[in-house]
This record gives sequence, structure tokens and C-alpha cells, in this order.
Amino acid sequence: MKKPMGRTFALLLCAALLMGSSPSRVSAQPLDKTFDLEAGLVLRAYEAMVEEHLIGVVNGLKAIAATQEGLSGDWKRLRGPLAQFGKAVATSAAVWFARPDGSYFTVDKGLSSRNLKDRPYFPGLMLGNDVDGTLIVSRSTGARAIVVATPIVKDGHVIGALGVSLSAAKLAKVVNDKIRFPDDVVFYALDTQGQTALHKDTSLIFQFPSDIGDKSLKSAVKEMLSAPEGAVRYTFRGMHRTVIFKASKVTRWVFALGATHAAKPR
Repeated sequence: MKKPMGRTFALLLCAALLMGSSPSRVSAQPLDKTFDLEAGLVLRAYEAMVEEHLIGVVNGLKAIAATQEGLSGDWKRLRGPLAQFGKAVATSAAVWFARPDGSYFTVDKGLSSRNLKDRPYFPGLMLGNDVDGTLIVSRSTGARAIVVATPIVKDGHVIGALGVSLSAAKLAKVVNDKIRFPDDVVFYALDTQGQTALHKDTSLIFQFPSDIGDKSLKSAVKEMLSAPEGAVRYTFRGMHRTVIFKASKVTRWVFALGATHAAKPR
């Protein structure tokens, strides 16, 4: 999304999200035409913004991997290009080069005493597959991070990999700053395990909503992980939420956008 969402359009979104009754009931069906028109448009923009950022980082790493420095597999030659690349990625937490044995270097600290071999994404990376958004706690920074990485392939063999551990909190802030959601609009993304990858409230990043909410939220998460798209209503922290969601074909995350509204007194 190239420009911040206009304030008038944002208010229309809120109005659309707040329409409907029985806020604690879960439903995969669209709520109404206004809801679909306004909220669906912004949800797609939110999803596209995140995917564009992750794909852009992967493509940047691919470009470095294809250079003479990348194909050398030599950290001394790679550190300079990776450092420059890291400066251009506003959400970067760590930029690294890994060897096939799992040992790795980061731009900030050089050779790490740790190893990536036991990371779930690493075997696939060494088989030549990109990593498009795996959630980890960074071993180099201790931060909650989203990993994107690409293998270095030379003469048909993987000789290493380049990666960036993106700050999940920074990425959420970038999205919010660009779209300028109103205070009562919530956005988040869940990975395939139901873990929060992004959230407007950064304290909830990496939490499992099904573990911290009531039955309506657990039911909503189950629905969101099983359907390609839809709408749910649930209660969280004493507030009703009306949310639409859509599964991404790029990251396989479920992107969600909704609004909060106070529960009506009984």
C-alpha cells in the first residue's frame, strides 16, 4: 500500500466492522456487504503490505547470493554486502550467513557460538528452499523475530544460506504507521500453529490466543485456521471483537482485521 489509509476511509471501516449482532457468536459467513467492501479492501492491503515486505527481503538476499561474494561462501567477502543490505531493511534485527553445518555469522557479532542446525526451518533451507516467515526467538538478539532466508546454490549444491531475522514488533509498527488504523481497529496475523506473528498490541506477539482467551476466542481461532477466509466474532479482555480473516498463500499466515466494541450490559 503506497499511501496511508485516509482518516475518513478508516472511520468507514470502523463503522463496517461494528455492524452486526451477536458479537460472541462465531460465523465464517460474511457479515454484510458494507463489511465486505470496506474491511475486505483494507485487509487485502494489510496482507499485501506484509507480504511485499517479506518478499522484498528474500529477493534482496537472493540478489546477494547470486553475486561473486555470495557464491564465494566466504564471510569476509559477504559481511560488507550484508551490512549494507541490513541498513536498508528498517525491520531488521539480525542479518546472517549460515554454513551447511549450522554454524553462522551475524553482521553485528561475527561468528556465533550457537548453531542453527536444530532450527525447524534449517533442513528445508539446506535442501534449497526459501524461508518466507518462520517465527523464532533470535539466538543472537533474544528478540521475537520473523525469519526470511534463501540458500546459496553453487554448481547445483547448497553451500550456505543468507537470512534476516526481522523484528516482529518493528514490522507491526511499520504497518500501523503506514495505514494509520484508528485506536479501536485491531490487526494481527497467526501462523499455521495459531501463534501470533504480528499484532497491533506488540505484547501479544508470539502468544497463542487460544491459550489466553475465553471459549469464543478459542472457537474463533479454530475457525480461522481451518477456513481460507471468513468472519468471526468473539470476546477478548471484556471487549467484543468483530474480525474478518484471510489465509495468505505466500506466508500461510492468517491475516485478521477487526474492531473492538464494548460488551452491552445485561
